[in-house]
Amino acid sequence: MPPVPSKPSISLVVPVYDEEGNLEPLHQAIIDALVGIDFEVLYVNDGSRDGSGRILDAIALRDPRARVIHFARNYGQTAALTAGIRHASAPLLCTLDADLQNDPADIPALLDQLDDCDVVCGWRKDRQDAAFTRVLPSKVANWLISRLSNVHLHDYGCTLRVYKREYIAHIPLYGEMHRFIPIYVTWAGARLKEVPVRHHPRTRGVSKYGLSRIPKVLLDLTTLKFLRDFYVTPIYFFGWLGILFFFAGALATLAAVPAWLFGSVGAGAALGVLGPILAALGLVEVTLGIIAEVLIRMHYEAMGKEPYRVRSARNLEVPGAIEPHVVGAEAS
Repeated sequence: MPPVPSKPSISLVVPVYDEEGNLEPLHQAIIDALVGIDFEVLYVNDGSRDGSGRILDAIALRDPRARVIHFARNYGQTAALTAGIRHASAPLLCTLDADLQNDPADIPALLDQLDDCDVVCGWRKDRQDAAFTRVLPSKVANWLISRLSNVHLHDYGCTLRVYKREYIAHIPLYGEMHRFIPIYVTWAGARLKEVPVRHHPRTRGVSKYGLSRIPKVLLDLTTLKFLRDFYVTPIYFFGWLGILFFFAGALATLAAVPAWLFGSVGAGAALGVLGPILAALGLVEVTLGIIAEVLIRMHYEAMGKEPYRVRSARNLEVPGAIEPHVVGAEAS
């Protein structure tokens, strides 16, 4: 039985859902890849219906470096990653899939890149998946996410990533937002690097993803866009919508007058009804914006939070700073 590291240098977080045929070879691949590195592996069994739970317990019984979390039911990959991250104990975290398409042998190379960045993202440059149902939608999604978020990556869908703990430990993840973790960590001040990694075809089990993900990605991306640009100032989002609706209503009302005068009774009646409705919607949107502004201020005041995060300070102790302050250092 391998010794239990008193303080592992890296925690691997592996969501598992119906991957019984991949778990034994995956764990052995991790052991082979991380020779000489103190590590722990947190397998999060996301309500698997096959024998994955039994196999994970057997792995944990013979290897104390394997820690297993069993969910009561299937909550999704985001919840599984969150649970693993919350229970990890190492200063570095690595996430990877359990399907053996990610190669654990790439992890040491990703770790070597952390000298000049805070997060290293894998890029499946030569992706071994179905071109139409997996690769093409992924390319479109990657382009769209990069454009809207201004965080430019080739591959948002690659789970194989390495993080410095302080940038990911307290990020709130809900729904299916795991694909946007690189964006969240940049909001926390992390410096990103993308590195090509190997990608293997799936040989066991069945893929859990397909074209049905596209609407979910679009909806999550809309949420992300709002959180990035309007979370602290929601009045700008709701207010502009309100102004747009109000002026559209005013124009519709004005257009109803000549429609009535020149005999187009149907158009005049329609515009006469539409105008006040749009104007009322405009007032509702502005009101929602004001309410959201009040709630945001209550959130920051009640939680004692600031709407920013400090990376470092010189000759000044700043609580919550990512890097410790430097006493007597010259400004660079």
